[in-house]
Amino acid sequence: MPVSSLTARCLLALVPVGLFAAPRPRVYRLPASPATVAWGYYWAQAKPVLRVRSGDIVVVDTLLTNSPTGLERAGLAADRVEPALRAVYAQVKDRGPGGHILTGPIYVEGAEPGDTLAIQILKIAPRIDYAYNAFAPHEGFLPQDFPYRRIRIIPLDWRRGVARFAPGIAIPLHPFFGSMGVAPPPAMGRYSSVPPNLMGGNMDDKDLVAGSTLYLPVFVPGALFEIGDGHAGQGDGEVDITALETSLRGTIRLTVIKRTGQQWPRAETPSAYISLGFDRDLKKATTMAIEQMISFLVARRHLSRDDAYMLCSVAGNLHITELVDQNVGVEMLLPKRIFAATARAGRTPGGR
Repeated sequence: MPVSSLTARCLLALVPVGLFAAPRPRVYRLPASPATVAWGYYWAQAKPVLRVRSGDIVVVDTLLTNSPTGLERAGLAADRVEPALRAVYAQVKDRGPGGHILTGPIYVEGAEPGDTLAIQILKIAPRIDYAYNAFAPHEGFLPQDFPYRRIRIIPLDWRRGVARFAPGIAIPLHPFFGSMGVAPPPAMGRYSSVPPNLMGGNMDDKDLVAGSTLYLPVFVPGALFEIGDGHAGQGDGEVDITALETSLRGTIRLTVIKRTGQQWPRAETPSAYISLGFDRDLKKATTMAIEQMISFLVARRHLSRDDAYMLCSVAGNLHITELVDQNVGVEMLLPKRIFAATARAGRTPGGR
């Protein structure tokens, strides 16, 4: 249901004036519950839990993915386990093939195959004051060195902006959603939430924070957007297969961009354009990220392919986003400031 008009006005204040076109967007609240989550999949046949119009705003809750008993065995007091997490573990039996608890899907009216869904991340807020990190046999980047299971509960000090990993070790908080995606093409069936792919999904891209926009290709009517895998912070690569796993609340705006023909995810932050590559082979994922940036520069900045390739080499920055989710992830970030030349650009020190 839509939230109160007062809350709506507060949320709209987060967005620059003039961004919205008529009609005025509605603001919806989507809690995480047994009735509003998809456990471990993106799927063209999934039943929507919410319908919105293009341009509407959704305040959506997500849950960390670990069992209440697992958290308690790690030392978390029983009364600190979220009731919603207990309810989801007790009531949701339709699970897999992946393991992530995702909120959604959200049906966006007007979205059709061949369009793009723009996900503006307006705000990310905490829901709990702890995270966990864990590894297990046969998972992570070094399974041969760590063939056993371990989990650690990590206190989060949101007021000071740090995670208390251990005495003398404080990690700056950097909240983002590890998984944001739409339904894949119907032929892909019920797709696991683990490997990122052309529909987005488990990208684990820590640059997609508040203020960023993710652009996903649409493959089915309504797009069927899902979100989850909240992280309070993460290192590039996510080498043991988990980050600072926590429950978050996101305020997002969902907008349909018609007839783009986009076939692969891309994103942007206030300071950079981002291209993405996913594949089981790191070189192939890197190649994809570079090629996607070249295509973007040709289409959007009207560069020749030769110049776009050169620009990627002199100004693009490649990062490994994750190494542990079947498909590895690579991104290229291109600073926006290089396109904002001024009259003083190119002056030599002491020159006129």
